[in-house]
Amino acid sequence: MTTLIAKTGGVLPDNFVVTLPKIVTPEQVRALVSIFDELEPKLRLAPGTLKMEMMIETTQSIIAADGEVGMPKMLEAAQGRCNAAHFGTYDYTASCSITAAYQDMLHPACDFARHMMQVSFGGTGVWLSDGATNIMPVAPNRGDNLTAEQIAENNAVVHRAWKLHYEHCRHSLANAFYQGWDLHPGQLPTRYAAVFTFFLEGLDAASERLRNFVEKAAQATLVGDVFDDAATGQGLLNYFLRAINCGAITEAEATERTSITLDELRSGSFVKILKNRQG
Repeated sequence: MTTLIAKTGGVLPDNFVVTLPKIVTPEQVRALVSIFDELEPKLRLAPGTLKMEMMIETTQSIIAADGEVGMPKMLEAAQGRCNAAHFGTYDYTASCSITAAYQDMLHPACDFARHMMQVSFGGTGVWLSDGATNIMPVAPNRGDNLTAEQIAENNAVVHRAWKLHYEHCRHSLANAFYQGWDLHPGQLPTRYAAVFTFFLEGLDAASERLRNFVEKAAQATLVGDVFDDAATGQGLLNYFLRAINCGAITEAEATERTSITLDELRSGSFVKILKNRQG
């Protein structure tokens, strides 16, 4: 940190965070926060400048030794400095004694851990990120004078790795993990393909459904009336907010397709839209 601050003239890079891996107890989070508290005055940084991300990759971070869910305590120990939590696929599956051949993003143990993360961090503002696909789209044969068989083998290896990564990304998205790790530049094409198709292939149907929901909300004007499907309306609104966040669509496209205003969209709340229309 001292070297970084010296090189940057006392200014941290945008979105700079420190990642804390392999957490077992809240005390480890508290120790990092204590280091932050000591560093900031020494480096002439404003209090609270240094932020952290947690790696959730041990069984103890899911269920602590005392039987309680560990992550809320870890978040409390972060004292407002935690921005995100990342799932560590391979360390976690190893800590579950799963053998290497079955350590995979799609393993049921990973789905359990990810859902526990969602339950623990829901509504806290902490961003969630899924793990990484460790099969790289890298050709095994190198050189300028490859045979036809070697070229075919290279294509097969890369395409197989791309397909696996695409499936992993789609699984993450379907389970509401909208970010993930990529370990190789060759995985970026499939990351974009998975994210954009996930949102764009359902855009027409989601647009029509949200537009209809908003129109029904506008008609619900009686005192004490309850719009029973508000949760579904929020889910549809979340779809557009995530699509905008990743760049699959623009705010203008969202408002044009759904008939909601820009202010309503940016509110991020279907209940607020409902109250606005009833008002």
